[in-house]
Amino acid sequence: MGCDGSILLDDIGSTFVGEKNALANQNSARGYEVIDNIKANVEKACPSTVSCSDILTLAARDAVYFAGGSYWMVPLGRRDGRTANKTAANELPSPFESLDSIIAKFNSKGLDIKDVVVLSGAHTIGFAQCFTFKSRLFNFGGSGKPDPELDASFLKGLQSVCPDQVDSDTNLVPLDSVTSTKFDNSYYKNIVNSSGLLQSDQLLGTDNRTASMVLNYSKYPYLFLKDFGASMVKMGNIGVLTGQDGEIRKNCKVVN
Repeated sequence: MGCDGSILLDDIGSTFVGEKNALANQNSARGYEVIDNIKANVEKACPSTVSCSDILTLAARDAVYFAGGSYWMVPLGRRDGRTANKTAANELPSPFESLDSIIAKFNSKGLDIKDVVVLSGAHTIGFAQCFTFKSRLFNFGGSGKPDPELDASFLKGLQSVCPDQVDSDTNLVPLDSVTSTKFDNSYYKNIVNSSGLLQSDQLLGTDNRTASMVLNYSKYPYLFLKDFGASMVKMGNIGVLTGQDGEIRKNCKVVN
């Protein structure tokens, strides 16, 4: 529902359904054990003081910083939710959607078109499973042919890692094939060079509402890093619980 740490909660049989196995998160969101380890250490030092939500928000910032990105101030004081919403998590923006649909989902959370372009830049690190873009390689739009927007050599490399067969669906490909472990503006350079991996990425380079921003970020890395921090703060303020709402979990995986 927002920045309340709900994604960290485990399923408990049939009595509590978490969000880890929602379509957008399953085999995609990873590293939960890192947050659990941080929480365990924080609890030893400051029991019942720092929420899982704040830890997650700080860890996102620090991960970006350690990967070569910017550092921004993170507003703190979030509390953790006592519930999860798998149905809502299933509605997260997907690489199969139109740009209009993605923009509408961002708008519904108080984010604008600039935030769409900036936050998509997080795809400068991480990986995607082949099934999230395979239709672009072999049967784009039901044409029986590859997406004509894809760079030819980039296409050939992807087809070798993601052959047109079911057992390649879960193979992983870097979202940014140039600097896959560095947080930089290569994501935007890739789009300009017709090498955006996801269809939702490449659309940003061809739509007249977003193309100029993509071009600017491809040219000016510091502009992207500055704007990314600002958009992360905006996103980190969505659906925050404070005061007497929610709780401060002792264990991020279960409610107190």
